[in-house]
Amino acid sequence: MQLVFATHNHNKFNEVKKLLPAHIDLRSLSDIGCTEEIPETGDTLEANARIKADYITHHYGLPCFADDTGLLVDALNGAPGVYSARYAGPESNAEANIDKLLLELHHKEDRKARFETVIALNHNNTCVLFKGLVEGRITTVKKGAGGFGYDPVFCPVGYDKTFAELSMAVKNGISHRGRAIAQLITYLGATTSPA
Repeated sequence: MQLVFATHNHNKFNEVKKLLPAHIDLRSLSDIGCTEEIPETGDTLEANARIKADYITHHYGLPCFADDTGLLVDALNGAPGVYSARYAGPESNAEANIDKLLLELHHKEDRKARFETVIALNHNNTCVLFKGLVEGRITTVKKGAGGFGYDPVFCPVGYDKTFAELSMAVKNGISHRGRAIAQLITYLGATTSPA
């Protein structure tokens, strides 16, 4: 079965592709010729995931899913949350976002945080939502060269390494996105069969 993952982020796409069974032919937005950035105007992760999935369904008529992920930091009252990707400003990148986060947490003892991913799947004229969550803490400095986004400063509970220091296999087994994708795979397995 062919399924579109509504993202332009190659790191995210490759991470998810490794998790899906071989019979799912995963396509990115570039693969279907969608070059525009879909505006994320929702005020929740769920709303943004739905906006992106609905855009592809409406404009391309293809089965698809989209995700939105937020980093929620206790000492910052849940920020950056839904604004995680543009925390340091509309044109910011991961480095700028991390630098702002570390600056705002400077001298704060409470560094507890969680990553949350919401996936919206549009399939067979139905929208189904899946949510993945992982608890952890924000480190004081960046560590590791792997992953993307906030991975170099997020240390999951039970580990002494950041997501950027863990192998992709380990990260995918415990991450917010990995947990949400596992629910998506279970759902698709119950509603479809390999061609």
